Amino acid sequence: MENSYILPKLDYSFDALEPSIDAQTMEIHYSKHHQTYLDKFVAAISTKPELNGKPIDVLIKNLYQLPEDVQMSIRNMGGGYYNHNLFWNSISPKKVIPEALKSKIVEDFGTFEKFQELFTNAALGLFGSGWAWLVKDNSTQKLKILTTQNQDNPISSSDVTILLALDVWEHAYYLKYQNKRADYVTAFWNIINWDYAFENFKK
Repeated sequence: MENSYILPKLDYSFDALEPSIDAQTMEIHYSKHHQTYLDKFVAAISTKPELNGKPIDVLIKNLYQLPEDVQMSIRNMGGGYYNHNLFWNSISPKKVIPEALKSKIVEDFGTFEKFQELFTNAALGLFGSGWAWLVKDNSTQKLKILTTQNQDNPISSSDVTILLALDVWEHAYYLKYQNKRADYVTAFWNIINWDYAFENFKK
């Protein structure tokens, strides 16, 4: 859980994910876009002493029980802050998938290649800005692929555990890939932090 509202420290340098994600995009994405979401979220939450300081995942999970006058700001700005926290953890120079997670993917999707196809199609089929997610359904323990618009997060409306997050807003890829979202999504497969996904799966 997040216990304070700060930008998380990255476990890798801005250029560590080259050539899949270029250093300039990483630096702008992290230090400008993510920082802006954080600043605006902090401004909104500061008006509610009873909420200020609560873990961000708790706020997002209970979004629709929050006061209406800050609900939209927390949904958009808090969601942007939280989703990016998940995204930075979802990518890494490490590329090896634990066998236990790969076996679960094969069990639930048929083949690993089928999972890749379904996830890629979900990311490419998302109209406008948003996110693609690999999640575990907490009631069935099955893996699922979900998408959300804008800065929405699946835990606001579903009992799921997030394993991986893929940012498909244009700011995540436009400097390198321009309008070629498909090339960006293809590159994502080279930088997935499978250890992070597996740790989330075991929760």
